[in-house]
Amino acid sequence: MRIVFLGTPDFGVPALEKIMQRHSVVGVVCQPDKAGARGKSVFCAVKKFALQHGLPLFQFEKISRDGVETLRSLCPDIMITAAYGQILSQEVIDIAPHGIINIHGSLLPKLRGAAPIQYAVLQGLEQTGVTILNTVRKVDAGEIILQKTLDVLPYETFGELYARMAQLGAEAVVEALNLIESGKAVYISQDEEQATFCGKITAEQEQIDWNRPVFEVVNLVRALCPSPAAWTLCNGKRLKIFSLLPCEGHFEGKAGEVVFRGKKELCVMCADGAAKVLELQEENSRRMDVASFLNGHKVNVGDVFGE
Repeated sequence: MRIVFLGTPDFGVPALEKIMQRHSVVGVVCQPDKAGARGKSVFCAVKKFALQHGLPLFQFEKISRDGVETLRSLCPDIMITAAYGQILSQEVIDIAPHGIINIHGSLLPKLRGAAPIQYAVLQGLEQTGVTILNTVRKVDAGEIILQKTLDVLPYETFGELYARMAQLGAEAVVEALNLIESGKAVYISQDEEQATFCGKITAEQEQIDWNRPVFEVVNLVRALCPSPAAWTLCNGKRLKIFSLLPCEGHFEGKAGEVVFRGKKELCVMCADGAAKVLELQEENSRRMDVASFLNGHKVNVGDVFGE
């Protein structure tokens, strides 16, 4: 089939790679370049892949305003989105005979919205997956074509799960394309009563609230690793934390208090127990393990994070 692929971050790259092995990719669309350090443009992962493989590339400031005629001229049989990043008008949706299908990182109707993989980790889910669905004007509300499940590994971070989900999405979308091409695809309506939603992670969510239970604090750190990273204050400086585990044993203290400090171990009190810090980064410094951090910083039992 003739395919136009719309995606921006690296989540879409495995899917694009698999699709081009089996179908004719007549166009790749991604978000406009961002300004980086010293005014240099930063290319997204999908753009880099398209350029490396000589795929026709398009970047529209507003696709529904600027891209309709260009997309029509490509005569796609179907279009595919994977974390593209723009809302599509009905005019765009109607261009291809088979419409648009989307690779979504959750088992819909659960976790509709912008950050389903992060929220799967944040909520401590033990299982998630990807959904291939047809695109309609209502966000992530189209009919389901295919779903694949994936177990979330114990203490797996967002970054680790994201990479596995990208690969699963690639497998799923190729399978869905085969069903559509052969006329065997079955489109199943979502149960609106079961729908849940997740927006983008906000700046306020990034700060650790040590008054929360241990499992919530640990899951927040997992969900924000490697970026943007959860943070707290330590001696007046912002401290990013990339890895936490629940501490074994009983500890008492107020929220955020350092309740144990060894040469290679640091435990901080939460609402119902302590969490062990494993990896962190002080502002204007490098990311390091807790032993390296403690070797060069004065952190003592009784100090309070977050103040």
